[in-house]
Formats: sequence, structure tokens, C-alpha cells
Amino acid sequence: MAIITLRESITQAMREEMIRDENVFIMGCDVGLRGNPFGITKGLMKEFGERRVLDTPISEAGFTGLGVGAAIAGMRPLVEILYDDWITLPMDTIVNTAAKTSYMFGGQASVPIVIRAPFGVGGGVAAQHSQNNENWFVHVPGLKVITPSTPYDMKGLLKSAIRDNNPVLCFEHKRNYSLKGEVPDGEYLIPIGKACVRKEGKDCTIVTYSYMTYVAEEAAKDLEKEGISCEIIDLRSLLPLDYDTVMESVAKTSRVVVVTEAPLRGSITGEIVGEIIARGFDLLDAPPERVGSRNSPVPYNEALEALCTPKKEDIAEAVRKTFK
Repeated sequence: MAIITLRESITQAMREEMIRDENVFIMGCDVGLRGNPFGITKGLMKEFGERRVLDTPISEAGFTGLGVGAAIAGMRPLVEILYDDWITLPMDTIVNTAAKTSYMFGGQASVPIVIRAPFGVGGGVAAQHSQNNENWFVHVPGLKVITPSTPYDMKGLLKSAIRDNNPVLCFEHKRNYSLKGEVPDGEYLIPIGKACVRKEGKDCTIVTYSYMTYVAEEAAKDLEKEGISCEIIDLRSLLPLDYDTVMESVAKTSRVVVVTEAPLRGSITGEIVGEIIARGFDLLDAPPERVGSRNSPVPYNEALEALCTPKKEDIAEAVRKTFK
């Protein structure tokens, strides 16, 4: 067992899979010589060569399309979008080609591609570098979407994604890159579509993912002082989504708050609440609550940025509301 950063867990996962399978390769802007602006692919070009760690032109639509074609041809590309915000550029390729090819060809073709993208608010990097666009892709049949929050989860889920024969989008919160955690020394995989009970509790369920898991933990600590015990479900995967684990928790607590860092309007929180009501309306002692960002572009100014995004106080107040 080693204690490493989430950033290092990504590097380990990719390196191990590249050693295991020669069809795995990395491509994207600045992934080679520079080793990614976040240092994630540093050293991999030197180890595996320019044929397997490809620096591309600044054309997300172009190199993502190349990756999808390579996947259909039998390779396993790891495509990196430098910021989640720019995933809008290859949107057509992801939604209309990667997601649909296997279905349209009756399973005779598969698209085993992983598209990684840093996402989320933090650091005062303004409206075009701070978005949470993971919600868009949950709407698309044929895709899988993962949002790991710990180094352990990141490594295990990313390795599973690389081995999956379907297109998988991996959203990595920028604030999580430097967070440390225990990662086993040996081989392990985490199945896509299985949530984790991050904290057990008996009074209210908080359902969330990625960086908001840590914010929810801080809120839960404050609520403990008031005698309110919260159970925290870290979804880890948004598509498929583990409703069995969510409903087991709701059956125990009878109250639920769903949290996202994305703008609340049109976010996955509404889908989750709708499914909870459909599956277990009679389990609830109070209406479900939702917490998310304001419906506003993320400001450049860090004080204003903080005003737009959910804080522990917002989550705690939503939990208290379920008792009123």
C-alpha cells in the first residue's frame, strides 16, 4: 500500500495498462514532451516513445476524431481534452460517432476509447476553464461517464475504463489532483457503475460525486455537532448510476439531499431525485433537496467564484430543511 496523489494514480493506471496492452496509447495537446500542464503524463513519452504518446495540434475535434477512428480499428486510445470546457469542440464525434457506432453496426464494431478531461471550479481560471459539463453526457445512450474522487477510485476505475469496449468519459476535478490517499501496490479494478458509501449515517443521505464529496464530508462534520448523522454516497460513476446503493441508503435514512457542483438547472440532480421518487416515494419523510451552483457563468474573481459554487454551509442548510 502506498500513499500517492490522485494525479499520480492516473499516471500509474495509464502506465500499467500501456505495459499490459500494446494497443493502448495516449494522445492530446502537450501530453508528450511537456507531460501535460498538470504533470500527469510526464515521463511517459520517454518510456514508451512518440508512437504511443502523441503530441497533437490544438484541434480537439481533429484528434478526438482520430482517436475514435483508431478505437474502431482495434486500438485503445486515451484521449486527453486539456479542459472539460473544450469538450464542446469534439461534441459531434463523441455523441454521434463514438456513442452510436456499436449500436448502428449491430455490435460488429466497438469503440474502446477513454476521453479524460479536467473539470470543475477553482483557482480563478474564469468561465471558459471552470465548467462542469459531465451532465451533458449522461443524456447520451452508448457512453459511460466516471467521476472518481480518490486516488484509489481513480486508478481502479480508469483501468476498468481502458479495458472497457465502450467509450468512457473520465472527468477529473482539478481540485482533486493533489489530494492524497492509499492505493494498493498490486493489480485491482473497480467496476464502472458501483457507488461507494463514503460515510455511514442514519438521519439523512447525501448523494454526490467528485470534489463535492469532500465538501459534503465537511458539512456532515458540522451537522454531527447538531445531532444529525449523515450518510454520504459517492456515486463514482454517473453513467451507469448505482441506484441500488442510493436506495438502500434512502430506505435507512428517509431523507435525501443530492449535490452537484454544476449549475442546478438541468443537472443530474433532477434525474436522481426523480428516480428516487419513482423507486421509493413511500420511503421518504421529507421532500428531497438539491444543491448546486448558481445558474451563472463562473466569474474570474475568486471571491465571486466562491459565491457561485456550493459550500458546506449550503449542503448543511439543505439537510436541515429536510427536518422542517
